[in-house]
Amino acid sequence: MSDLKPIGLQLYSVREALSADFAGTVRAVADIGYVGVEPFAGMTNDLQEAASLFRELELEVLGSHIPYPDDANQAAVLETAEAFGLARVCIAFMPPARFATLDAVKRACEQLNRAGEFARANGLELGYHNHWWEYKELDGIATLDLMLSELDDQIFLQIDTYWTQVGGLDAAEALRQVGARAPLIHLKDGSLDKDDDMTALGQGRMDVPGIVAAAKSADWHIVELDRCATDMLAAVRESCEYLAQNGLARGR
Repeated sequence: MSDLKPIGLQLYSVREALSADFAGTVRAVADIGYVGVEPFAGMTNDLQEAASLFRELELEVLGSHIPYPDDANQAAVLETAEAFGLARVCIAFMPPARFATLDAVKRACEQLNRAGEFARANGLELGYHNHWWEYKELDGIATLDLMLSELDDQIFLQIDTYWTQVGGLDAAEALRQVGARAPLIHLKDGSLDKDDDMTALGQGRMDVPGIVAAAKSADWHIVELDRCATDMLAAVRESCEYLAQNGLARGR
C-alpha cells in the first residue's frame, strides 16, 4: 500500500526508561523504526537538547501532549511548541467529574474552546485526548455527539482507541463518526479491563486492522502503552513491528 500512515510513539510509554537514559532510549526508539515521536507534559529533559536529538535521529515531532494552558502553564506550552516546531498540541487529560453530567460536559467543552482560542492566537491547532470516561451516554444523549457539537470545529479529537473501547464505544465506529477531526490516533491493546496492564499491539482484544481501516483521515498512527506487564521497550518494538509487518502503517 502506498498510502500507509507513519508510525509514531507517545513517549509517555517509555517514561521510566527516559528518566534513566533519555538519549539512549530515544535512540532505541529510532532504531526500532518509529518515524516520529509525541512528547508529553512532564518530560524533565532540556527542551532544546531533546529537539536537537530528535533532529539528529530524523524523528519527526508530530505534536505534544500539554497541560491545560491556563495562566500558570501558557508560557511552558508556548516554549514546548517553539522548541519542537509544533503545529499541533493536545490536552492529555481532564478529570472524570468534568464528564459526569451533560452540563459538566458542556462546561468542559467551553473550557476546551477557550484553550483553543489561545492555541489559535499562537499559531497552534489544539486537540483533546480521551480516556475511558468521556464517551458514553448520559440521559439518552451520546457524549461524543455532544462534544462534536459543542466544541469549536477547529479543535480536533485525538481518539485513544483502546480507552474509547474500554469506555463502551466501538472504536472503529467512533473514528468513522469523527472523521477528519481525528488526525492523530492512539493505538494500544489489552484485555479491555481498565485496571489490567496493556499488551503490545496484536496481543490483546483490539481489532487493530479494523481500527486502522476506519481511521482514513488520520495522519499518524501513534503507539501508546500506559503500562505493560512485560518489558516496555520490547512491547514498543513488537507494536511497531506488528503495524509494519501487517501492512497497517509504515515505519522507517
